[in-house]
Amino acid sequence: MTRATVMRRALQLALLGFVGWYVARHWDEYEHAFASARPIWSAILGSCALVLASYLVLIQTWRQTVQAWGERLSFADATRIWFISNLGKYVPGKVWAIAAMGTLAQDAGVSPVAAIGSSLVVQLVNILTGFGVFLVAGAHVMLLPGGTTVALISLGLLVFLMPWLVPFAVHALNRVSRRQFGEPHLPPSAIWWAGVGTASAWLLYGVAFQWFATGVSGGATAGTTGDWIAIFTGPYLLGFVALFAPGGIGVREIAMAESLQRTGLAVGALSALLVAASRVWLTVLEIIPGVLFLLIRPAARRDSPSDQ
Repeated sequence: MTRATVMRRALQLALLGFVGWYVARHWDEYEHAFASARPIWSAILGSCALVLASYLVLIQTWRQTVQAWGERLSFADATRIWFISNLGKYVPGKVWAIAAMGTLAQDAGVSPVAAIGSSLVVQLVNILTGFGVFLVAGAHVMLLPGGTTVALISLGLLVFLMPWLVPFAVHALNRVSRRQFGEPHLPPSAIWWAGVGTASAWLLYGVAFQWFATGVSGGATAGTTGDWIAIFTGPYLLGFVALFAPGGIGVREIAMAESLQRTGLAVGALSALLVAASRVWLTVLEIIPGVLFLLIRPAARRDSPSDQ
């Protein structure tokens, strides 16, 4: 067992211990929250539809990036590959999703280099735009100097610089991970479109979380849509970059609970309910489509005339 593996497992155990302590500390709130829940199912179903719409936006964003790499990929194949490979995020290390994407893309006739490279580009752009959306949506809550205006300018500058930031980020990732992810050679327009797509997905996620909170709480929610976008985006980003936490489990929940409490959007039992229910909500919406695509085999491909 390598030193890196031992350290990663130690971090995972420490995280599980902290999550266990946190849940035990707030157990009375969880029990009260679930016992008193009066859900509005129309709002919850609407939030599910928005999350699925955000997935479709991300799939099309990835597909366009693959095409900018010089490959062809149908939307149906892209959807299947995206959902199945996304199951890999629940395995510690976050590299299994990328590996699965490369294998499935090769089966679909796409170069693994293009599939993995474009996925890496979209993920890096997703982190950058997520950070920008978080700044804009939460500017007034975080009392940033200049408020929303400065945050919007920062987001615009960030998007403009993405074609140069992404190759630099890939180079840094190669050095840190000691892997050799191919550095992208894409036109700036492809990366800018990826920025638009991922930013749109973050906004859909945030609005979906607001609708979900409304549905779970029976309508007893406060704050603006921007507040809910920020509360969702910040903890989600923390969970995403926590490589030692499969699916961001623990990291996202603790950050979300503290954010809800500090902003006053949800306190006590309602905060506990939203944190627990939102994990189930997103996990189900991510896992069920992936499992269904695993069970349903794609139609056999016709050989091209040159292959006959």
